[in-house]
Amino acid sequence: MAAYTGDDVCDDVPELSDSDEEQWQSMEEGSELITVLCVLCDRTLTSVSETLQHCKADHGVDIPELVQKHRLDDYSYIQMINYIRTSKCSAESLLLASNGPVPWNSDEYMKPVLPDDPLLQIDVEELSEAASVTLSPSAGDRVPALLQRASQAEDRAQRAEEALARAMEDLHKLKLLAQGLVLNAGTSRGPSCSGAIAELREDEDEAYFSSYGHYSIHEEMLKDKVRTESYRDFMYRNMDVFKDKVVLDVGCGTGILSMFAAKAGARKVIAVDQSDIIYQAMDIVRSNKLEDTITLIKGRIEEIDLPVEKVDIIISEWMGYFLLFESMLDSVLYARDRYLAEDGLVFPDRCNISLAAVGDTEKHSNRIAFWDDVYGFKMMCMKKAVIPEAVVEVLKPETVISEPAVIKAIDCGTVTVSELDFTVGFSLKITASTFCTAIVGYFDIFFDKSCGNKVMFSTAPDCTKTHWKQTVFLLESPIPTKTGEELPGQITVHKNRKDPRALLITLEVAGRKQTYSVQ
Repeated sequence: MAAYTGDDVCDDVPELSDSDEEQWQSMEEGSELITVLCVLCDRTLTSVSETLQHCKADHGVDIPELVQKHRLDDYSYIQMINYIRTSKCSAESLLLASNGPVPWNSDEYMKPVLPDDPLLQIDVEELSEAASVTLSPSAGDRVPALLQRASQAEDRAQRAEEALARAMEDLHKLKLLAQGLVLNAGTSRGPSCSGAIAELREDEDEAYFSSYGHYSIHEEMLKDKVRTESYRDFMYRNMDVFKDKVVLDVGCGTGILSMFAAKAGARKVIAVDQSDIIYQAMDIVRSNKLEDTITLIKGRIEEIDLPVEKVDIIISEWMGYFLLFESMLDSVLYARDRYLAEDGLVFPDRCNISLAAVGDTEKHSNRIAFWDDVYGFKMMCMKKAVIPEAVVEVLKPETVISEPAVIKAIDCGTVTVSELDFTVGFSLKITASTFCTAIVGYFDIFFDKSCGNKVMFSTAPDCTKTHWKQTVFLLESPIPTKTGEELPGQITVHKNRKDPRALLITLEVAGRKQTYSVQ
């Protein structure tokens, strides 16, 4: 995920001043000063110990003695202090009440009367020890015990000092961090501001490339015959296009497209991939005795330098769910703009994104209405969480209730990255009188330019299944439809600023608007 750089607030961040330094300093120094309000009168003292001495000398109430007498723990001590402050009882009534059941034994006295009351922040164990020393008539005969308690008190004080030192160090680090954020906010720029894949650092994009280091995903793609055989047939049936050409394979994976290109007559193939699968690709290329033709390079296409200045052809299988998920096309366009010769070719060269209406009330009930009654419990709030997640699945062709509408046509030879974010209106001609429960999205891929034998494939619901399946956007409430009518709508597609490899898609259908995430 892209790191937040704060570009939205760059203009509003104030400059650091000397007064900021003084405020930090006063915060640090102010932590050492406390004031304590007596529990029995309005006098304010400067320490807890002074307050306890005042209560005993001026009011005749020995709080440490009360702690030991009633064997108060931390909670009951807090209750006692809050009771005294709340009831504003006199010293006499407090001492009389102490002879019977204690009146503060109630949860209502767990709430502090004073904010940050210093009397509630002391160690009750120390109060009990202080009382035992005062009350014991033979204290002089218990020197070893007193020394042990003194040693324990010193240990606690040492630990407290160490904790305070760590806290002050953390505070200083926070201060430096805050200063750094303010100073850098105006100059730091990154992918969260621009959304450009090219601006992602390697560490920010690590999760994406790591996912392609797992073998299962490559097995799934290679076993997708529609995908793999379309690329193979396009190259093998158009060998004149590849003869003696320099070919760049962006995101080569196992190297299957590079080997197709080599077999189709390419003079040199440069295969690039950042994921660790490229090490397997090296072995695969050597096993097929193609190492003299195919050169493999590990790295992001945006960060490496190719061993040639220009290439004649760029091939890549960059498509994701709803075509644009993962934003790999951005990398292909970067390679095109930097390395492709003036009359060079990019394959696939054309692609379309289409939408259609879906009418499947049973599935809608299973996914949405299900939350109305879950084993007798209402979970309607879950609808708000479920609906915004686009569903990638194989749709039954018979559930499509409209003619398709192409919402985006892309020419890979001329399109720019900025054009991959778009808003467009559409109209779906309904073919069945029922309820529209969802909108489905899919794409078509074309290998056309300069090809005598054109090849294409589609991921539409009525075509052979592919690993891309279809992308389904569930509607919160079904829309009634009639055969022959037009269902109007508008779609906005753009990268997620927080994660530019994910998509945010906003659909407005028949006046109902919903934003979906594809991630």
